[in-house]
Amino acid sequence: MGIEWYDMIARKNGGYKNTAVFTVEGVSAEDRFEQRLIAMLPNFKSVLDAGCGHGEFTLKMSSYTPSLVGLDNSIEMIKIAKAIHEDSKVNNVLFEYASTKTELPFKDQQFDLIYNRRGPTSIINHSRILGTGGTIFGIHSGALDTVKQRLSSNGFIGIEIEEFNSAVLAFPNEIEFAKFLSEIPGNPDYTASKLRRELDIQIENNTINGRIAVREYRYIWKAVKP
Repeated sequence: MGIEWYDMIARKNGGYKNTAVFTVEGVSAEDRFEQRLIAMLPNFKSVLDAGCGHGEFTLKMSSYTPSLVGLDNSIEMIKIAKAIHEDSKVNNVLFEYASTKTELPFKDQQFDLIYNRRGPTSIINHSRILGTGGTIFGIHSGALDTVKQRLSSNGFIGIEIEEFNSAVLAFPNEIEFAKFLSEIPGNPDYTASKLRRELDIQIENNTINGRIAVREYRYIWKAVKP
């Protein structure tokens, strides 16, 4: 899956967001991550949102910290973020387009906190931009071994990883479920009639207590740069 998928979703949905209707039952790792981040942010002066998408979450978090930079690999996402920012009254946020696969346009030890809300885990490889004693904090649904390996190989310490799999996402009908699947990074368009058989298989494999539902798997990770 290339960055083209994210550019397409940005143009289609107006940002990196899932338009499907569903309810979350149980303890959501996403909510837990946001609560913890809000509690952490006042303790840091210079923060990077690595993988900020269309910037909505970045602007929300800007209320809790003096300075926040949103970074994303998708130029289309950054275009939307800058447009939303221009219409807002927020004056402590800057949005930057850059790829974590190349050198980032930041100074050594520029940030004292980097958070990664489902953004590219390759941000871990750019530890030079995090200050000594700085924290890196993230939430993801896949590539757990990759995160562990990158944290260790880049010299991070105090590595903490907490897994969540108790929350359930319940869908009112197959249309909303098809939209949800289609907006998972790299997935095909399950709303298309030609993928009806594939959608039926997904429904069959994602039924809990007679309802179309998906068990949410996420893990929250945290580490410190020595």
